[in-house]
Amino acid sequence: MYFNFSEEEDPVKADEHYMRLALQEAQKAYDAEEIPIGAVVVCKGRVVGKGHNLTEQLNDVTAHAEMQAFTAASQTLGGKYLKDCTLYVTIEPCVMCAGASYWMQVSRIVFGAREEKRGFISKGTHLLHPKTTLTQGVLASECAALMTRFFSSKRG
Repeated sequence: MYFNFSEEEDPVKADEHYMRLALQEAQKAYDAEEIPIGAVVVCKGRVVGKGHNLTEQLNDVTAHAEMQAFTAASQTLGGKYLKDCTLYVTIEPCVMCAGASYWMQVSRIVFGAREEKRGFISKGTHLLHPKTTLTQGVLASECAALMTRFFSSKRG
């Protein structure tokens, strides 16, 4: 799936485009009654991996959206490192997913809404690979709204 303009030409539009794809993944999780987090891995303008939470379906606490997207990207690219890749994820990654991004040497992480309780930032951005850049707040209100709607329906 290629994008119709270069990320270098308009990085803000590119980030929003790929975050909308991550939101589509999050909606799949929502529809499956999983915590609605979605992730997309992009390499040189091409989506190479995507995923959404599958922890309930797989009965696996490690089946986070990011982990699903990392596995798909590694299979697509034929290697374990994602040095030229950007991870787009709707909610701030947890410590486990930040650690996985470190080992996979992800070049960039872009997330939507903060996760104050379980997000990695509260533990320090040193959990990321030293060469990883971080962008936060892309479509944050849309990403947060899906989570709020999900948890409201569970409590309601």
